[in-house]
Amino acid sequence: MPTSIDLIRETFDRALAEAKDESAFEALRVRYLGRKGEITALLKGLGSLPPEERRAFGQAANALRSHAQEAFEAARECLATAGPVATGPDLTLPGRAPWAAGLHPLRQVEILMVDIFRGLGFDVATGPEIELDHYNFRALNFPDDHPARDMHDTFYMEDGVLLRTHTSPVQIRSMEGREPPVRVCTPGRVYRSETVDASHAAVFHQLEGLYVDRDVTMGDLKGTLAAFARSLFGSRARVRFRPDFFPFTEPSVEFAFSCLICGGGGCAVCKKSGWLEIGGAGMVDPRVFEFVGYDPERYTGYAFGLGIERIAMLLYNIPDLRYFYENDLRMLEQLW
Repeated sequence: MPTSIDLIRETFDRALAEAKDESAFEALRVRYLGRKGEITALLKGLGSLPPEERRAFGQAANALRSHAQEAFEAARECLATAGPVATGPDLTLPGRAPWAAGLHPLRQVEILMVDIFRGLGFDVATGPEIELDHYNFRALNFPDDHPARDMHDTFYMEDGVLLRTHTSPVQIRSMEGREPPVRVCTPGRVYRSETVDASHAAVFHQLEGLYVDRDVTMGDLKGTLAAFARSLFGSRARVRFRPDFFPFTEPSVEFAFSCLICGGGGCAVCKKSGWLEIGGAGMVDPRVFEFVGYDPERYTGYAFGLGIERIAMLLYNIPDLRYFYENDLRMLEQLW
């Protein structure tokens, strides 16, 4: 038997053992048994051999063809009966750990802020995001011609219904039908018709605080916000107050925290001022007390509000609030 027949058989058996699917089997069949296959070429070459060699060579070549055909049939039958096992995952590969999710960074910051105010004696109150004009504006002492009531600032629906522009309506709902003392913080989502940029969004989150009792003073407000800043940013955090105006507080202030990036020395983030504006606050206007039936001669109170996105930007050193809403897992996984 010529050496070429033994070599072809050995090569064929090795290739068939390595084939794992139907496409690999078909490629081998064409290679060896096709019209131009190696075994077919052997049989076609019988006529070129001397007469005395043709018989033995022909028998050997036919035996090789029969062997190849039977091997193909057996391999295909094995593939069919094996089912998914033959085409399933490679069990020798290392396992994959389950993908672990986490709370969104804004939710983490909200929980942290609420926990701090709980520690300062505040309860948590929530209210509807679809609100009435009475609670969103009128009961908060907004005059009818106030710019915040304009269509370009507020999302209106019908019959005095709107998407709340701040969480302050929850303050009114918390005071209605309840005698002081009232001490609540109100986290939630709010809506404003604003152009979206690095520091503004049409949908964002706020947390407001309200404390009403006898003899509540501006000093209590300053102490509360200072304690909050130190709990959130460390003992070196400072708070600055400047006069401002809000319809529902009098007097009103805007408050800022010392810049965490430069430590108050001045940088690009704080515009070289050393301070970052956080929110507004003030003593509750007596007119607001009248709307809920409180006697402004007996009770005083303070209110404050701050943006959760702004606090998250400070904590995580993120320059653009839009990053929180792009749902880029590469960013979110760093904060989980």
